[in-house]
Amino acid sequence: MDLDFSEEQVMFRTIARDFMAKECPTTLVRELEESEQGYSPELWRKVAELGWLGLTFPQEYGGSEGNWLDMAILYDEMGRAIFPSPHFATVVLGAHAILEAGSQEQRELLPRIAKGELLLTLALTEPGARYEPAAISTRATPQGGDYIIEGTKLFVPNANIADYLVCAARTRDGADGMTLFLVDAHAPGIACTPLKTISEIGHDKQCEVILQGVRVPQADILGEVHRGWAPLSKVMDQATVALCAEMVGGAQAVLEMSVEYSKERVAFGRPIGSFQALQHKMANMLIEVDGAWLLTYQAAWMLSEGIPCAKEIAMAKAWTSEAYRRVTADAIQIHGAYGFCIEVDTTLYYRRAKAAEFAFGDPRFQRRMVAQEMGL
Repeated sequence: MDLDFSEEQVMFRTIARDFMAKECPTTLVRELEESEQGYSPELWRKVAELGWLGLTFPQEYGGSEGNWLDMAILYDEMGRAIFPSPHFATVVLGAHAILEAGSQEQRELLPRIAKGELLLTLALTEPGARYEPAAISTRATPQGGDYIIEGTKLFVPNANIADYLVCAARTRDGADGMTLFLVDAHAPGIACTPLKTISEIGHDKQCEVILQGVRVPQADILGEVHRGWAPLSKVMDQATVALCAEMVGGAQAVLEMSVEYSKERVAFGRPIGSFQALQHKMANMLIEVDGAWLLTYQAAWMLSEGIPCAKEIAMAKAWTSEAYRRVTADAIQIHGAYGFCIEVDTTLYYRRAKAAEFAFGDPRFQRRMVAQEMGL
């Protein structure tokens, strides 16, 4: 395993960090958190011009043919800035579902996605909020050459601004009975309601989507009928790695914020960072962050190399979810009562950590996956 970044990747990280520092201050994050859309169309256009929307697309679809290590670097920097955008929903979830299962005709949407002209999302989770085939109860019934979809999807990221939904629906009973559909988000029968969540930053602008009698042509099926879980599993693995990288970036930013504050804040005539209790707390935070970084980038590298890594992805998500939550909670304690104020950035990261902890499986779910990969 080689986790040294290439010269191009180091340059890419520098460009991404500089862009985020200039274009995405936390004042903008707070402003967009309160907005109806949850993102800045102007900033989205700038991201498209940088080529970040097609980062992992083939060149024939307007992409840069980057790998998942490149994507992890980008999401690391996005996490540092808590970058509010539909990148995760559109590119990682939506576009990669098309790349994994779409027909040649469906893949013709990818250049438009890379240019920032289309927004997508994945309508997967339901009231049970579980990431497994048995949790899909939304039904797609054949009728006159089309399919009629009925059901409710919860926690659909950025559905309020999406042009298309990649919708997981059951087409027959049994483990292999799930099919993916590419659905016009504005089709008759679709009702979208934004949800009030603990963190509405970035791709946590989540929605309830109710589908009642939504007619979808057979041509809009992604992949094979009844066999949608296999490509969807690949997309969820990719999404989990990207989410872990985002959490790593956020945790690193909070650690740096806490260290700087501890050097400046004076109590009892000395900087609070000189007290052993806080030194040990921040040493533990560094151990948490470095462990999260190593597990995440190991999984990203394996994914890029095409090496089976279900266990490593689950390990990264289990560790990083808890590490990010603990690091942000410790940062609030280090900042004292000041750290609990809504105006302080520590609260932005803490809410982001709590939201990310449960996305694509909480630590208990991921430990179960690790145990299964161990043959237990």
